[in-house]
Amino acid sequence: MNMISMEIKIPASAKEYILDDTTEEMRKALLLYPSIANNTISHGRAAELLGMNKMNLIEMYSRLGIPYLDMTDEEFEEEIQTVKRLAAIEA
Repeated sequence: MNMISMEIKIPASAKEYILDDTTEEMRKALLLYPSIANNTISHGRAAELLGMNKMNLIEMYSRLGIPYLDMTDEEFEEEIQTVKRLAAIEA
């Protein structure tokens, strides 16, 4: 895989909030997350770019408090109802 280096500058006052135990893999995943959040790439594509398994990426985000499903309770309930309607049609 062809790699490049990037330097990121942050305010000195923000240094204390950067976790020292953050792995390089986690930092790379966090750099890609905005592209997942705005639907530019999928979790699967991000995992592929990072050279990791999709489930491992999802679990990493979950440990950081970033949900895989970004839906309101109402949206989630609508999805459940849609699945139930489709299952009833096929039965």
